[in-house]
Amino acid sequence: MRGPDSAWKMIGVVFLILVAFVAALGFRTGGETEGPETTALSQAAFSPQQGYPTYDDLWMLARVVSGEAHSEPYVGQVAVAAVILNRVQDPQFPGTVSEVIFEPWAFESVANGIIWTLEPTEEHVSAAQVALDGWDPSYGALYFWNPGKEVSPWIWTRNIVTSIGQHVFGL
Repeated sequence: MRGPDSAWKMIGVVFLILVAFVAALGFRTGGETEGPETTALSQAAFSPQQGYPTYDDLWMLARVVSGEAHSEPYVGQVAVAAVILNRVQDPQFPGTVSEVIFEPWAFESVANGIIWTLEPTEEHVSAAQVALDGWDPSYGALYFWNPGKEVSPWIWTRNIVTSIGQHVFGL
């Protein structure tokens, strides 16, 4: 007959197996930058043209996609993530994903807190990932907005590059 001690031993064994499995995959948590020594599996979230974003970058992109484009078509979700990455590469904007996302008044979902209350779906994470992998259906846009909502008149001075779903994308 098994007692409580054997149950704790089994939990300990399962925990050690899980830790070994995660270590074998090369999984890294956010806060550290990735370099060429990462495994192919852990590099899935990274794009060389973005300078090795962290897992946190993927998650934050997915949160903004959820907040800004949760009901948009998939290609529109990818375009929203691409706009953030385009800003990271443009010298007139901050140089990291989180700095771009948290720039004051840059994104409505950040300003109103929706990014913290609307959990990203697998589709949102996928959209962020393919943007990190280099797909840019916004054609290099630095801005997007919904013409059906009240927006600053300034945004209409931007050159519209494309329209996807309810958003327009511009330079």
